[in-house]
Amino acid sequence: MKSALDKLSISGFKSIRELNDFELRPLNVIVGANGAGKSNMLSFFKMLRALMDGTLNRYVRDNGGATDLLFNGNKVTQKMTFETRFGSRGFRFNLVPTPSDGCAIEDEARYYSHSQNGWWLLGDSDDGKSRMVAEVEQNTSDAKYSRPVFEAIASWQIYHFHDTSSTAAMRKYEIVQDNRVLRTDAANIGPFLLNLKANHTSDYQAIVDAVRLVTPFFDDFILQPRTSGAKEEVNISWRQKGSDYPMQPYHLSDGSIRFICLATALLQPDPPATIIIDEPELGLHPAAIVILAELIQQAATRTQVIVATQSPALLDQFAVEDIVVVKRQDGASTFERLNEQDYASWLESYSLGELWIKNVIAGGPVYE
Repeated sequence: MKSALDKLSISGFKSIRELNDFELRPLNVIVGANGAGKSNMLSFFKMLRALMDGTLNRYVRDNGGATDLLFNGNKVTQKMTFETRFGSRGFRFNLVPTPSDGCAIEDEARYYSHSQNGWWLLGDSDDGKSRMVAEVEQNTSDAKYSRPVFEAIASWQIYHFHDTSSTAAMRKYEIVQDNRVLRTDAANIGPFLLNLKANHTSDYQAIVDAVRLVTPFFDDFILQPRTSGAKEEVNISWRQKGSDYPMQPYHLSDGSIRFICLATALLQPDPPATIIIDEPELGLHPAAIVILAELIQQAATRTQVIVATQSPALLDQFAVEDIVVVKRQDGASTFERLNEQDYASWLESYSLGELWIKNVIAGGPVYE
């Protein structure tokens, strides 16, 4: 298993004024009112993944520029600071706006608890390129200290299966070679499943079985590549039970194709160090939400899972300690993991989802 993110500190980033040594577990279910800051936490994961990919300033540009990333703008906040811990290892850095509204990196450092030095300062970078990443890519003598953290972060996948429209990428053909990693929008789900069927039969069958639980008339995927010019491509054609007629992706309902993507992400044989899914409950029947929760819990035994949701039905399926509530306090986002002892008497009469609806778990709108 790749290294999971154990602890996180953030300051000055979007709506997060200050978050110190926040502990993450194998399973983390984030809830909160609209605008509380759930999406900004997910944005942190996107930003750090972009740093590993060498595309930090593209991320900054696509999100409005560095000034828009600073908590309440550059008149209030001059820099963003980040620190992560992965077991005995760690990574920290600051982001500072440049005159062109990009980001420079300051005080980048890596940590190894078994080293005499502890934190090892890597330095600054005016172009937004990580020195830790450079160590790994250049395979320097110190790369062995950076590689475990780099590989963990670089594997993160932030899945958004919101677009299930008739033109969604998940419904289209994709070249068969694009099969190594399930893309964040499942654009390559056909090639990915084709590879699993050929090389990871039991994992592929587990996905098919999960889909059958939600869509009982579903029999199997067809996954028959076709030639298109000089390339081969495949989509998720499928068949119903009792029929050999090749049904196409556009025959799948929005909820059905979204669940197929979710099941594939959660049951894949070599999962990322951390799987992040935003609002997985969208378009799902209540019975499907129960099965989804089981898949999430199962995945959390093999890797780290972070889910952001607004669904009381999904909350009902988890333990109190799995829940992280995001609230706005004095204009900033706060994050608090629930303690079961605080809700023991309530849970004798109400479910977790009901407590969320009643705002007993205080995560409703806050009027400032």
